[in-house]
Amino acid sequence: MHELLTPTDVSRILGVPEKTLAHWRTQRTGPMFLRVGVNVRYRPDDLEAWIQQRLDEARAWMAS
Repeated sequence: MHELLTPTDVSRILGVPEKTLAHWRTQRTGPMFLRVGVNVRYRPDDLEAWIQQRLDEARAWMAS
């Protein structure tokens, strides 16, 4: 089992403000997240999948 990431961790990894992550959560456009009690957490595998999806979309756009 992997350790869950906090919004601070994900913010640092992606280089975006935590407010951006919060906005993405409300818009359901960011990485998959889960709530543990009142805390937001991210699974590393879900974050990696989200990043890969963005890369795939960028590559498709560049190829068109």
